[in-house]
Amino acid sequence: MKTIIVGLGNPILGDDGVGWKVVEEITCQLPPDVSAGIECLSFGGIGLMEHLIGYDRAIIVDACISPEEDLGSIIISKLDDLPNYSAFHTTSAHDTSLQNAIELGRRMGAHVPEEVIVIGIAIQAIREFGEELSPKVAECVPQAAHIALKLLERI
Repeated sequence: MKTIIVGLGNPILGDDGVGWKVVEEITCQLPPDVSAGIECLSFGGIGLMEHLIGYDRAIIVDACISPEEDLGSIIISKLDDLPNYSAFHTTSAHDTSLQNAIELGRRMGAHVPEEVIVIGIAIQAIREFGEELSPKVAECVPQAAHIALKLLERI
């Protein structure tokens, strides 16, 4: 099963870059006999869907603002189980949610993943520039990487 691991976020917006940090950790720990696509991206929607074409499964690591979760909590979910916020998508009037983008890709005949797992890491609202993670979020990076690697092993 061909799998891609994607770290999402912006590495110069503090905790929003946690997806990239987790993917860096995964890259260091990935056994040589395990094959997976690995990317760090700063966009979602249709652009992200295009990077998933050709894979059977995707593991996406991203920061999430979740008031009910403690800072640095790790939330694991299938993309299909998450709310589809396409009506509230604000980054561009010409883009859509990942759920809608994957469905569009399927309808156009693209080989997009049947299974998309999201590893979300709870952060607070992003208010300043910086390349460092807050201590609580940085603490969860090894655990999130471990979870992603375990998911990668599961075929």
